[in-house]
Amino acid sequence: MKKLRILIADDHGLVRRGARAVLHSRRDWRVVGEAANGRETIEKAIKLKPNVVILDVSMPELDGVEVARQIRESLPDTKILVLTMHESDQMVQCALHAGAHGYILKSDLTDSLPKAVRAVAEGKRFLTPKVSEIVLDGFLKTRSEHQQQGRRSTRTTPREIEIIRLLAEGKSNKEIAARLGITVRTVETHRSKIMLKLDLHSLAELIHYAMRLGIVTLPGDPGMRNKPDDKS
Repeated sequence: MKKLRILIADDHGLVRRGARAVLHSRRDWRVVGEAANGRETIEKAIKLKPNVVILDVSMPELDGVEVARQIRESLPDTKILVLTMHESDQMVQCALHAGAHGYILKSDLTDSLPKAVRAVAEGKRFLTPKVSEIVLDGFLKTRSEHQQQGRRSTRTTPREIEIIRLLAEGKSNKEIAARLGITVRTVETHRSKIMLKLDLHSLAELIHYAMRLGIVTLPGDPGMRNKPDDKS
């Protein structure tokens, strides 16, 4: 039987050793490598071609969300499982949008890691009950805010909605300008007005907002491309 190949990426050696120890008893699994920062993770993933990458989102040199994006682009068959301490609905959504197939907390490592690895290796999604609750709480909070304040999308123009969608899909300002037949400066102006109008402070918040309102979908949409944002 062909062994499942696993790469463990975390900047803390203790976490890497803990994950390796939990996975060690699985005879049909093999930890083929470890990485301590984002760039090293991408390099080793391309070299070793693991079936599953276990990835922290807080990594030196290159954060885990961007690492997930690049691995998904270079190795579409490799599954990504986020193992982190971040209990944030926004972080979960950003990780899934970037290409992660599962999201578990380090506090659940011993109980959930083997089940999560098995699930994502089979092409399934995996969220622990606690992570699912975080996502649900975030959704309910946002829905309540929309009911009290009115949906923010009603204050955006069709052009702004289109720009939000393209930004959330990872398009650069230049690509948006070419797509819509406008100048890069016009895109920048729209972008600034959108962030101000919606009280958003980062691209991650804009992506989260777009997913919440259904302007973009989670990974799986064959028409969606994800790439690093380019403000040029």
